[in-house]
Amino acid sequence: MLSNTARRLVRGWTLLVLLFLYAPLLLVVINAFNTSRTFAFPPTGFTLHWWSDAWNSHGMWQSLVNSVVVGLGATVIALVLGTMAAVAVQRYDFFGKHVVSLLVVLPITLPGIVTGIALNATFTSALGVSLGMATVIIGHATFCIVIVFNNTQARLRRMGSSLEDASADLGASSWQTFRYVTFPMMRGSVVAGAVLAFALSFDEIVVTTFTAGPTVQTLPIWIFGNLFRPNQAPVINVVAAALTIVAIIPVWLAQRFGGDPAVSRV
Repeated sequence: MLSNTARRLVRGWTLLVLLFLYAPLLLVVINAFNTSRTFAFPPTGFTLHWWSDAWNSHGMWQSLVNSVVVGLGATVIALVLGTMAAVAVQRYDFFGKHVVSLLVVLPITLPGIVTGIALNATFTSALGVSLGMATVIIGHATFCIVIVFNNTQARLRRMGSSLEDASADLGASSWQTFRYVTFPMMRGSVVAGAVLAFALSFDEIVVTTFTAGPTVQTLPIWIFGNLFRPNQAPVINVVAAALTIVAIIPVWLAQRFGGDPAVSRV
């Protein structure tokens, strides 16, 4: 048991950590209503004018659509390949299984700039492919697969294989076992992995820079390109504030669907 002094120290330290994490985000939200065109603090006044400008920004909406398309495309690829890889590694024994697991996880550990340079060289030099929306989706899928793979593999490990063995003993085929036993039990982790993969893709800027080319601009690229333009600073604040608020949704969904299925049913 902690003493009263220790409890106070832990609470104080926790408060400092939370302030360190969330004070900058709160500053962004406050600046979205700041009448000043700069990031100056404290605000000189409050207005909703910048929200109107952001709403009417064609570049923002176009880049937002591009980010959503790229995120959905990368998430679909990650769901298929990540789930298949997790089931294969966790439920089957084969030569090189640990090597396959390492190779699947490796992209998330590499610096983004290394991944971006490698993909750019592969697309432009080795394959002779023009950079565009498709190359961005493939580039994002390389690290989104890891998110789905890790979530699904962790759930399969916790589940064990007793129910699947019982299904096989009762005469079910491999497909029937997967459809009626395995997938319903790991569905929550797949959804959580998909939500996190989409969020990671939506936020990516380094790999996008090397794989997008001159024709595709995602929302992070648009924000970075307009960040230091005096007339665009207030609009950037608004977009950042909106994304900060919206970011709560995927985090909540990931926690909601990523828990233990037995607990979720309760």
